[in-house]
Parts: sequence; C-alpha cells; structure tokens
Amino acid sequence: MITRNHLPLAGVRVVDFGQQIAGPAVAMAMADQGATVIHIDPPEGPFWNDPANAVLNRNKICIRLDLKQEEGLNQALALIAQADVVIESFRPGVIQRLGIDFTALRQERPELITLSMPGFASNDALRRDWKATEAVVAATSGVFTDMGFNRVLMGLNPSFSPLPLGSSYAISLGAAAVALALYSREKSGRGDAIEVPISSSLMEGLCYNSIVIDEMPERYRTMREQEIAYRKASNLPLDMSYSDLQEFLDPFYRTYECADGRMFYCVCPSHRNHARRCLQVLGIYDELVAEGLPDVKNLYLPVDQWDGETSIGVYPLPKVWADKIAAKMKKAFLLKTSDEWGRIFGEGQIPGAAHKTTEEWVQLEHTNSSGLIVEVNDPEYGLMKQPGPLAWLEGLTDPLLHPQARTLASVDEAFDAFSAVDRSLTSDFAALQMVAPEGTKGWLDGLKVLDLTNVIAGPHSAAFLTRFGAEVIKLDPVTPLYDPLIGTMYTFQCGMGKKSALVDITTAQGREVFNRLVRSVDLVVINAPERQIRQLKLDHETLQAINPGVLFCRLDCLGGPDRGPMSDYIGYDDIIQAVSGIMSRFGGIATPEEHAHIGTLDVNCGFAAGFSIALALYLKHKTGQVTRARTSLSAVTNMAQLPYAYDFNGRAPFNEPSGRNALGNHPLSYFYPTQDGWIFIDASPAELDKLQSIEGMKGISQASDRHAFLQASFKSATTNYWVDVLHSADIAAAEPLSMQQLRDKYSRVADGAVGIDKGSYAFSIYPDHPSGHRVTQIDHFAIRPSEAKIRAVTPVERFGHSTRDVLLSVGYSIADIEEMESSGIASMGWCDRLLPN
Repeated sequence: MITRNHLPLAGVRVVDFGQQIAGPAVAMAMADQGATVIHIDPPEGPFWNDPANAVLNRNKICIRLDLKQEEGLNQALALIAQADVVIESFRPGVIQRLGIDFTALRQERPELITLSMPGFASNDALRRDWKATEAVVAATSGVFTDMGFNRVLMGLNPSFSPLPLGSSYAISLGAAAVALALYSREKSGRGDAIEVPISSSLMEGLCYNSIVIDEMPERYRTMREQEIAYRKASNLPLDMSYSDLQEFLDPFYRTYECADGRMFYCVCPSHRNHARRCLQVLGIYDELVAEGLPDVKNLYLPVDQWDGETSIGVYPLPKVWADKIAAKMKKAFLLKTSDEWGRIFGEGQIPGAAHKTTEEWVQLEHTNSSGLIVEVNDPEYGLMKQPGPLAWLEGLTDPLLHPQARTLASVDEAFDAFSAVDRSLTSDFAALQMVAPEGTKGWLDGLKVLDLTNVIAGPHSAAFLTRFGAEVIKLDPVTPLYDPLIGTMYTFQCGMGKKSALVDITTAQGREVFNRLVRSVDLVVINAPERQIRQLKLDHETLQAINPGVLFCRLDCLGGPDRGPMSDYIGYDDIIQAVSGIMSRFGGIATPEEHAHIGTLDVNCGFAAGFSIALALYLKHKTGQVTRARTSLSAVTNMAQLPYAYDFNGRAPFNEPSGRNALGNHPLSYFYPTQDGWIFIDASPAELDKLQSIEGMKGISQASDRHAFLQASFKSATTNYWVDVLHSADIAAAEPLSMQQLRDKYSRVADGAVGIDKGSYAFSIYPDHPSGHRVTQIDHFAIRPSEAKIRAVTPVERFGHSTRDVLLSVGYSIADIEEMESSGIASMGWCDRLLPN
C-alpha cells in the first residue's frame, strides 16, 4: 500500500508563513507530495479569510503565533531550526523586521532553503513597498490593458479578469524552485535563498503577450489583427459587438451554438489532420472539397511559392474561405447538443469541448473520477470538493487522491509533528562535503533531456530546465504537422536553449536513432494522452529496456492522477479554458470568450512539469526509484481558479465577477476613470477608516453608494495623485500599464545575462535573431536563487539546425548521416529559414 511516507517529499519539513494564495499554495503543493508542513497564521487569523484557505492548507498543521511577541518569535525560530524549507510571501524586508532573518539563519544552517514570494521584486526600488495585491500586480504588469484582440476590437480598455494569474504561475515556479534546490542539496549539502516575485512570474507566464517580432510577415496576422490595423489607420472606432466579432474568428478557432442552446468551442487550427477530422465528423468535408477547397502541400514555403491559395491547416485562413467554412460549421453544430459533440470530438481525437461553468467543472464526472477534483472532510466546511494536485508521479498517487484536511493545532502539536518525521527519510548533511557557494553552477548542470513535445505546454517544460543548466535536444519529425504560426513562431519562446534535430522515428532506421538518443539522456519528455504512449513505445518497460534509469515526463490535456472518461481526449489550452469555466467567466455564460492571453494555461503547465520533473529527480537521487512525472493543463487550470474551484454544502453561489463588462470585484476593488486616465483601487471594507482619512474621500464610510462616491472622487484628480495618496495610506492601488510601456522602459539589447538585477521587469532585444527579425522577449528571470546560477539561454534555432551534430554525438558517421538525409530519415530543416515569409 502506498502511504505518505512513499511520496517524494516525505521527510521534508516546511515552515509556511505564506498568506494570500502563492506562498500557501507552494507549501500545499509540497504537503501534497509528502512534506510535513506547519502553517503559521497571525493571532487574528489569515489575512485573507476565505474558504479557499481550506484548500491551501490541506495536509498541513495550522497554528497561530504572534511574531511581535518574544514568545511567539522564539517558537517560530525553534520550528525553523528543525525545518528544511521556510516559505514567506510578505513585502520585502517584512519577515526580517519581524525577527526572522533568512541570511543569518542560513549562515547558521547552510542546508536551509528559504523561499520569498513578494508581489514585486525586492530590488524594485519603485514598487517593492507597495501593497501588492493580485489585481495591483496584474494592472501594473500590463494584464488589464489592451487585453487581447477581442477586447481591443470591442473598445474595452482597461478590461478586468478575476483570475489570479500571477499567483498561479508563481505557484508552479516556486514549487519547482524549492524541489530543484532540495535535489541540489542532496549532492552538495547546501540549500539556497530563493526569491520568486509574483510580478516577474506573471511576465514569464504571459511571455507570448509581450513578445514583439518586428516586421512580422503579413501571412501570420489574423483577421482580428488586420481589422484593428485597418480601423486605427482609418480613424474608425473600436466598438465591435460580440456577435460581429465572431465573424473575424478563424472557423477552426471559435465558439458554435449547439442544439441545446449551449456553446461548443472548436480548436483545430494549424493542424491538417485535426481540421480534416473536424470537417468529416460535421459531415461537410466532401462538399467543401467539391467546392474547390485548396490544399497547399508545403506550408513552409514562402506564400508566393505555394501551389494553391490556402489549405485547411493554415492559420489564419483567408477571410473568403474562413467565411465559407464557418457558415457550414454553424449549421452542422446545431444538429447535436454540446455534450454530444464533446464526446464525438473527444473520441474522434479532435480538439474541442463544450463550454462549462466552474461549478460544472468541479462537479464533472471526469474531474472527480480522475483525481483532478478530490474530496476532503474539512473541520469547518465538512465534505469539500477541492482541486487535485498540481503534479504527481505515476504509481505514487493514492495518497494524492485522498488528502488529509488541515489540522488546527497548538504549538506543542506542531513541534510533535516535526519530531514525528521519520528521520531515515532525511539525508545527513553533516556527512556531505560542504562546499562554499560559487554562483557558477546550476541546479541541473549536466542533465541531458530528449524533448519530443509540440506546440506550447510541452516545449515549455523542457525549455524551463535549460536556465538551470540542462542540455536539451528537441527532436521533431522530418515533415511538420503544424503550420508555421504555431509550429514555428511559438518556438521563439519555448525553443530557446535547445538543439534542434529532425528525424523520422516511425521508420526502423529512425527508431534506432531514437533508441541511441534515449541511451544518451537522463530524461525524456512528451505531451500526449496515455493511449498514445504504448503505441509510440514510450511506456515504462520499453524505455527502461533501452536505458535503465531514464526518467520520463508526460503532459496532457485532461489527465489526472487516476483515469477518467475524458483522459484520452486531446486538446489545447483553449479546450480546458472552455470546459473548466474560464471562458464562461471571462466572456459570460451566454457569450463565452477565450481568455485574452495566449498560453494562459499552457506556459504554466510547462512550469508545473518542471516541478514534477524535480520531484522525480529528487526521489531517484535519494532512493534510486525511477518514476514517471506527470501534470496536465487540467491540473494547472485549478491553480488559476483557486479562489473559486471548490464546493461544499452551504457554499455561497458561484457568482464571482464575470463577463466583459466586469471592472472589478466590488466598489472598493475596481477600475475608475481619473482626471487623465484610469486607476485600479484594491481596498477592503476593513480599510474604510484609512480611505476616510484621505483628502477627497472624506465621507466614504457613510456613502450609501460607494461606487458612485468613488467615481466622483477619482474624477477630481490625476491618476498619479491618487496612486501617491493611496500608497501613502497603505491602500493597494495602481495605474494600469500596457506591456508596450513596460517594454519601452525595461528592454535592453541581449547581453548574455538574465535580468534578475533589473527589478520586477526585464526584456532582452535580439537585433540579429535567427528568424531574421528583430525580436524583443521577456527574460527568464522569475526564479532568483542566491547561490545557484540562472543562465541566459540562446535564442531558438532553425528547425534541424543541429541535426548533424546530434547524430554525430550518438555515434553516426558523416556517411551515415548523408545516407539518412538522402532517404528522408533525417533532415537539416523544414525550409531555408526559421520563419518563412
């Protein structure tokens, strides 16, 4: 029987001072994996009094201490003296002023690992002392301004989303950082002091929204982008209605009404097979072919060399064909219910999903049977449905499916819990050779990875490892499956730091190449549903026969720790957004809309895979056990919806802010126009006295309509004035910035360094990018250890650039390689440039 002592972090002791979401959730992710966690709240209880705390503190012992009193501080220090990891999420310097000095503690115990998760970076002189709520970080980081093509066309600027995206990314990044530090400590005896700012995590998570490719070829501009440019050039208003907007969406990337009046999201762009299957199950493929639907054979040629006008599998489609296909698809979807189409698409291996609400997601048969939603008997709320684990290791999932409720305990009981930890599970660091910190070694120096992934989530999992020193070979087929927008342009972010090789592993000769590569690496990564794994001969037994001890990581769309009816369905970020309720919240139930940010869940899934890989490495190093690391887009959507994705008898209605007209959570947490712009204030009713003391807000406590009162007040002065006076009163507030403003201020020409020293924001400009374009990208700077090195990795290679070098490295001769090239087994490229015109 698998028990918590079999879990990878069994024996690890954690003291969790975290408040709000990110810090407690990192500790929760560790507790889920077997760590013994003591969560410490102040005497008056958690800063955020919400049922979600029952989720964040499961598997933990929860106590209250007054760190401002000598007794409470001494008790906290005594617990830390026994801990392996300490986590805090206050503003920079607060924990030290309370008497807990991480630097001093690590001088006494170099094996200690500390994690700080401030809203803004500790070296951000402008913002480090701001009250950095989730919405303030988002507003400052460009999240609510120019929020996606839909919102720009509809003239909604600023725009609001209640999703705690910053924290959701920071959870995965923080958990992965701690697990990697634990793995490194097993070899060196030294811990680390790590900072993961929420703002920097948010920027990394939204990397596809801040990237700029100068003079991008016109073929990659969607109909929405073209319409925005046209309206701006013609001085036309940006006031498009939701219904009109639908006609500017690609037919394979939009919502359709079904026979039951519910909506279905079809996501089949850029992949020939998916689009063709979609048209076939809808019963309209043959008639489109009869009407002359073109089929360009090689989409990686420049447009002026195509053998036709377009093809399914091209994204975006030209408007003339988009309109024809969409008209037929609209009629076809009306023939069945949304759930019927969901089963047809899922079983037919076509990406698509019925739109659901978060409440439906929490109750869904699939999420409950697969362990994406678990049940916990909480001492306050009773039987409670909660999000499942962020990541897991195959074969070690039973305890994850049955989490323990939080234990509300005394200080003595907390000490007893630490004392009860099986010390045989913990390494003797005194026996390790203690080395001085060098700052030149990464946590994963020397780790070799074979990356078989595609699109965004999978490639990000391997790219994430490169900053810590891992060497990654990206293996792709000789003939691409995706068109260049998704197949190439997305790799500008997730292909960095990798060597690219093209080999057809479906042939006998290509399979031998694959086997040699597996023998040369420590880890194999793929994104695919379970049904494909044995078919691809990537099952545990086959891989271990090729290379005993090789680790494996798999990401997928709807997978959980256990099997469910939808486990083998394929899909993308947008599929989970639709079925988990994110799109219904963002756009409204009757008019669902994809969340404005590209890769909203995808990038975080890559980070979460990094956490699962770190767990597998740690467990193997400690015990020799070889496991298979797992996570999914569904698992990370629960992190993005942590304030909402739970249910229990008597729960308040699922009526959190939703729809495109939402501008905040409540009148004190809302966007307001000022004399010269906008401001987001994020106060609570408990702060009315503070607001009352501000010039221009006297009388707010007595106002019957606080929204109208604040609307009039903010209109009386400039944004800068209100930001200054609110910050002086320690009220959370921010001017909504755009990502363009952040790029303009915080970009520099790539200098071979990671911009950790730049504060909360840092972009690198690549004037000579391999694509032939000038490219500006966010740095890989959210994880900031004090001892381990974070590397600035190289820009993405052209596909196949390193094919010969990779084949030479596994024993092939020049003659062998030339023969493989001539026979189509290997290739040096999909085309003569990284990004075809």
